[in-house]
Amino acid sequence: MFWKFDLHTSSHLEALLDKEDVTLTELMDEEDVLQECKAQNRRLLLFLCQDQSMQELVRLITTDPPAGVEETKRFKYSNIACELLTCDVGVINDKLGNEEPLLETLYAFLEQPSPLNPLLASFFSKTIGNLITRKTEQVISFLRRKEGFLSLVLKHIDTSAMMDVLLRLISCVEPPPLRLETLTWLNDEKLAQRLIELIHPERDEERQSNASQTLCDIIRLSRDQASQLQEFSQPDPLLTVLESQGCVEQLLQNMFSGARTESCIVNGIQVLLTLLEIRRPCSYVLVDGVMDAQGFERSYTVNSSILLAIQPHLIHFHQLLLEPPKRNPMLTTLGVLEEPLGNTRLHVARLVASLLYTSSASHAVIAQELCGLNTMDLLLDLFFKYTWNNFLHLQVELCVAAILRPSTPKNSAHNLMVTHLFQHCHLVQRILEAWEENDRIQAEDGMRRGYMGHLTRIANTVVHNLEKGPVHTQISNLIAELPEDYRGRWETFVEQTLSETNRKNTIDLMGTGNPRPSSEDDMESPFPKELTLQQVFSDYQIQQMTANFVDQFGFNDEDIQILYEITPCKLLKLCTFKFSLCSLQANTAVFEACSKERIQSFDDDEEDIWEEKEINYATQTKSRNR
Repeated sequence: MFWKFDLHTSSHLEALLDKEDVTLTELMDEEDVLQECKAQNRRLLLFLCQDQSMQELVRLITTDPPAGVEETKRFKYSNIACELLTCDVGVINDKLGNEEPLLETLYAFLEQPSPLNPLLASFFSKTIGNLITRKTEQVISFLRRKEGFLSLVLKHIDTSAMMDVLLRLISCVEPPPLRLETLTWLNDEKLAQRLIELIHPERDEERQSNASQTLCDIIRLSRDQASQLQEFSQPDPLLTVLESQGCVEQLLQNMFSGARTESCIVNGIQVLLTLLEIRRPCSYVLVDGVMDAQGFERSYTVNSSILLAIQPHLIHFHQLLLEPPKRNPMLTTLGVLEEPLGNTRLHVARLVASLLYTSSASHAVIAQELCGLNTMDLLLDLFFKYTWNNFLHLQVELCVAAILRPSTPKNSAHNLMVTHLFQHCHLVQRILEAWEENDRIQAEDGMRRGYMGHLTRIANTVVHNLEKGPVHTQISNLIAELPEDYRGRWETFVEQTLSETNRKNTIDLMGTGNPRPSSEDDMESPFPKELTLQQVFSDYQIQQMTANFVDQFGFNDEDIQILYEITPCKLLKLCTFKFSLCSLQANTAVFEACSKERIQSFDDDEEDIWEEKEINYATQTKSRNR
C-alpha cells in the first residue's frame, strides 16, 4: 500500500484540514475522503471522531435529507456517512460502539413510524451490523436493555434491511458462549413464534415474504453453525423451537386458516422445505442417465416432530392440487392458458418430493398417507396436463426417483409406495401412451411435447432400478404382472425406442464424436471407451507435462515461494540465469531426431502425406520422457 511507505502526495484534503472552520460537508465533498479514512489519516480521524462530527454522521444515515435536492444527489452525504462509519477503522468503531449517546441516536431510527425509507434502513442495518461484529459485547448489552427492540424490528420487517439486523445477531456474535446467551435472549423474546405469526393470510405479502425468508435463513445459519461448533454441546435454542412439533403446527394452522391465499401458502411451504432439508442445495446428480436422489450431500437429520406435524395436513395440500387459489388466464407464447398451474401447486409438488425423499429414510406415516390420498397419481395427471411446465416436470421426476431409489429398501411402507406407483398410478402405461402420443403428433408435423426430456429420464430411472436398484426385485415382479400387451410394448420400448433416444442424447451436435450428455452441468454418465479415446490421450499428455514440469523448467514450489520474499534489491540477482551449452546441444539433437522421424519430404514418388494413417505415439512419448 502506498500510504505504508508515505509515498502518497498531499491532497486537497490536507489543505482543508488546515482550515480552522472546516466543516464535515466540505470534507465529504472530497473524492478521496474515504480512501484517506481507510488509510487512517491521523488528522482526518481526529476530526471525524469529535463528538459533533460523529453525531452529524449518525444523523445523516438516520434522517431523511431535504426534499428539494435532485434525487440522484439527495442521499449523497448519507451514503458517504455510512461508508465512513463502516470502513472498519478501529477508532471510529470504538467511538461509535462505546458512546451511548451515539447508540441512542442510531437506535432512534427504529422508533420512526412505518414505512421506513429503504435506503436509510440499509444504511442503519449496515452500521449496526458492523458494530455487532466489531463491538459485540457493548452493542448486545445496549440492545438487551431496550425492551421494545425486537418489537420495533418486527414492526419494520416489511423493509428487507431489518432481516439483516436479525441475521447479524444470530450469525456474527462471537465467542460461542456470548452467541448462546444472545440466542437464548432472542428465544425468550419469542422471536421464532412472532415471525411465524407474520405468515398469515391477513398480513401484507411483503411482510409475509420477509418473515418467511428470515425463518429460512435462521434455520440454515443455525444448522451450519451447529455443525461447525460440534465441540460446543449446548443446542441452539432457536433451532430447537423451530423444529418442534408445536411450532410447525402453528405455521400450518396459519397457512390454512381463513382465506387460502397464494402468498401465505407459498411462504409457509418455503419454511417447511427448509426444515426438511437434509443437505445443502446443490446441482441435481444423474447417474447412468437417470435422476439419482442419493446424490445430495446428507448433512442434517430431519426431526421426526416436523413430519408428525405435517402428516395431518397432507390432505389440505392434496386439496390445493385439486383446487388452488384462483388465477386469471395467462397469455403464453403458445396461446392463452386458461387455468395456469400457479406457484401454489408448484410448491406443493416441491413439498411432496421433499417429503418422499425424507420419509424414505425416517418416517413411514408420510408414505402411507400419500398412498391413501393418491397424491402421486394426481401429480402425474398434472405432469401430462401442463405439457410445457418443466418446473413441475422436474418435481414429478424427483418424486419418482425418491420412490424408486429408497435409502432403506426393506422399509415396508416405502415398498408400498413402489407398488402404488406401478399398480395404481400406472407409471409404465403412462410412459408408453405419452411416448406414442408424442410420436403421433410429431408425425403430423406437430411440436414435440415439452415433457419428453423428463419423461425420458423417468423411463431411464425405471430401467436403471429394474436392473440394479435397491428394490429391483419388487420392480421386476410388478412389471411381470402387467397385462401381456403392455409388457411386450415395454420390452420393445426399452430395447429399441429408449435405447435409440439415449444414443442420440449422447452424440455431440457438432459431429466430432465426443459424447455430451443432455445436461453437462449435472450429469455424470459413463460412455464407451472408443468414444473417449481422444480425450483420454489428451489427458495423458497433460499428466506427462505436469509430471515433468519441474525437471524441464527448473522451478519447484519452494522456488516459487521465494519469489514472494524477494526484495527489489535482490531482483537483479534472480534474473541472472546460467545456460549450459552442452544441455542446449543435447536438446537440439533430440529435436532434430524427432523432426526427421515425423517430417517427410515432398517427393512425388512417396505416398500421399495427407492420407489418414495410424499414428504411433510410442516414439512421441519416449521423446517426451527424456
